[in-house]
Amino acid sequence: MNNPPELKTTRLRLRALTEADTDAIIGLFADPAMSAHFAVPLTEPDRVREMVGRRLSYEGPAGMGHWAIERDGEVIGLAHLRPSQELPGDVPELGYYLSRAHGGQGLATEAAKALLEHGLVGLGLSSVWALVGESNVASQNLVRRLGFLDVGGGDHYGSGPHRVFVALPSDHGRAHHIELWVPDLGRAEESWGWLLGELGWREFQHWPVGVSWKHGATYLVVERSPALSGEKHDRTAPGLNHLALHVESRDRVDELASKAVEHGWSPMFADRYPNAGGDHHYAAYLENADGFEVELVALPGTDVTRLG
Repeated sequence: MNNPPELKTTRLRLRALTEADTDAIIGLFADPAMSAHFAVPLTEPDRVREMVGRRLSYEGPAGMGHWAIERDGEVIGLAHLRPSQELPGDVPELGYYLSRAHGGQGLATEAAKALLEHGLVGLGLSSVWALVGESNVASQNLVRRLGFLDVGGGDHYGSGPHRVFVALPSDHGRAHHIELWVPDLGRAEESWGWLLGELGWREFQHWPVGVSWKHGATYLVVERSPALSGEKHDRTAPGLNHLALHVESRDRVDELASKAVEHGWSPMFADRYPNAGGDHHYAAYLENADGFEVELVALPGTDVTRLG
């Protein structure tokens, strides 16, 4: 069932496409220019009804699907973000169609930008793709303005040559680094060093009172600072409560939770493992000797060999 979240921009509302939108979509595609780059034009109402029906029957990853684009309550376009029907690997693909009557005002860019940010930031996708017809120069220029990269071409959707574009997440707004002040550097290196290494972090810097590990553009510091005012971290006091880190699978969460006790970590909420955070949240909660808590969260949809 098509049920993506509502997205709002300065001038537009993108909301889930519904059956009640069918007549409005038929009206949009009555303009031959709306489907000029399609293999089969959608000027015939029955073809539009079939197309809307396919979109309404969408069943795919949560947060993706098909949207009606509204301006001041009027449906002026159609958009989608869903696994590609053309590219391998179910890669998420973005597309949009906007009435010519509302062209030339930057509205298509506004709608596409909202979808792109929803995908890369809201859903945390590793990439978003767009397929644009070779002859559709306006759309090619639009996706380039949004930061999409042209990575090749090929025949797609039965309508001839297309350019293949991809957009990747930006480091803008991401964590640069996290710094933890610890009472004992050796204990911190033992517990944090082992855990972060298991999760793919690599030692980044080392100095007499501290060490850091890096994962991508982000690094984590533990330091026995000369300015330290106490000897134990209190996660219930104002300040840092815990760190939560992704783990590739539920099986891997189980493995790390089991091994952690050999590296300075103790289990928390063991009687509710692995669902202490809720029935649909598979995680291990651990505490080290200095009172720091870490939460290891299995990525959604990963397999499991036992049920909690």
